[in-house]
Amino acid sequence: MIGGGSGGISAARHASQAGKKVALADFVQPSPVGTKWGLGGTCVNVGCIPKKMMHYAAILAEARKDQELSGWTQDYTQKHDWVKMVKQVQMHIKGLNWGYKSDMIKLKIKYFNAYARFADSHTIELENAKGEKEKVTAEKIIIPTGGRPSYPGIPGDKEFGITSDDIFSLKQAPGKTLVVGASYVALECAGFLTALGYDTTVMVRSILLRGFDQDMANRIGAYMKDSHTKFIEGATPDKLEKLENGMIKVTYKQGGEEKTEEYETVLFAMGRYALTANINLEAAGVIAEKNGKFKVNDQE
Repeated sequence: MIGGGSGGISAARHASQAGKKVALADFVQPSPVGTKWGLGGTCVNVGCIPKKMMHYAAILAEARKDQELSGWTQDYTQKHDWVKMVKQVQMHIKGLNWGYKSDMIKLKIKYFNAYARFADSHTIELENAKGEKEKVTAEKIIIPTGGRPSYPGIPGDKEFGITSDDIFSLKQAPGKTLVVGASYVALECAGFLTALGYDTTVMVRSILLRGFDQDMANRIGAYMKDSHTKFIEGATPDKLEKLENGMIKVTYKQGGEEKTEEYETVLFAMGRYALTANINLEAAGVIAEKNGKFKVNDQE
């Protein structure tokens, strides 16, 4: 298996239980700001699990209103402790990372913490963090490499912006935040940031939740506006610049007009791409589409 996320681990478990000799290679290349993580893939490390934990923290914050109506006195001057929350989230994730490693040992699955590239259709070259290389062969190779977040390709995006790969382990509170995008990742992150008390704005190019039921999408947008998330609609960012005061100046276009605003954090949530470009697929005779994904038959 090339990839140790939900797909790779599940495939490895089933193959092992079917009596096959199995190996799994997993290596996280750091994000542009240097974030990396352990075994378990996007869902465990920078997706579903930390998002649900931060979403739960947000629900607890919103529940204070209901508590007050139910007779409990609330102190609304109390500020959210971002650092403490992130510490708990990361401790939980590290426990899951270790759990997956333990599973590999129990099922006699050989685990390589190394980046895998095809040498030919049955040979994989593995390279670890020290640059040491080795080759392994297999009858069948599964490619559950998963994906990573996209950047807009504008000046300053990778230097000064972050993505969902970074938000869940951010070492300090995000403060005034711009979320660029209108997907579920963008809206989920914006939702919990607002509920935790951070000044949050979502920059939307066209519509919310493209591909989803638009009646529901518009209801979600209306609810978020009601809950104090701000929206800049019909806008796209042009560049990011770091100012002397530490703020990030965002230049964007809205209705043909150039505008600027300053934020402490800019989070890009503009879709994802498949992580297949650098594994030398051509050596195995596999062709990927422009988005990195494969054309498959009825049996995949």
